[in-house]
Amino acid sequence: MRTFLKALIIGSMALSLQASCIGSSAFSTCTDSSGNSYSVSRFGNMTVVNGTASNGNAWSQTSQTFGNTTFTNGTAANGRSWNQTTTKFGNMVTTYGTDSRGNSFSDSWIVD
Repeated sequence: MRTFLKALIIGSMALSLQASCIGSSAFSTCTDSSGNSYSVSRFGNMTVVNGTASNGNAWSQTSQTFGNTTFTNGTAANGRSWNQTTTKFGNMVTTYGTDSRGNSFSDSWIVD
């Protein structure tokens, strides 16, 4: 999950390297090679992703960016909520939050 979160934070909306998407920059629907599907809606500084795993479990997340900080809230496929706050200062990215099991996390890394 950490790899996914880092990829999402630095601007990659691809949930799978082999996803096939149709639509526009404002709204698209995608299916990946594992049979998972998701839709991505973008409204200004907000991105909403709703997905369905190949086993039928649904998940969602909403991200909103203000300046150099992105706030993300979601519901995992297990039905539990999670949240994350990410801030970028220069080439340093710091993230923290609570995962869907209630565990706190934090991390930081340098981007090019």
